[in-house]
Amino acid sequence: MFVAGNALQGLARVLEMVLSLYTWIIIARALVSWVSPDPWNPIVQFLERATEPVLEPIRRRLGWQMGIDLSPLIVILILYFLQYALVQSLYETAAQLH
Repeated sequence: MFVAGNALQGLARVLEMVLSLYTWIIIARALVSWVSPDPWNPIVQFLERATEPVLEPIRRRLGWQMGIDLSPLIVILILYFLQYALVQSLYETAAQLH
């Protein structure tokens, strides 16, 4: 069963890295939104394409509270929850299989 445990541990590690990377992409998008970026810049376009499908539904439900877009904060909190709940559960399950 150690092979299944190692595979599950590897899956947990990859998921943890993906969630961390996406958190940083959300942070970069929020920081870029504070300035007037060139909309034709490839980095700005990538950040928008990578984050808008997640941010837009939350933004639509929340609306603008006091003129502040809170959707990046909500998404980051959800990502942290997934890291601590889902990834930690995968690590613990993998440890039990060893």
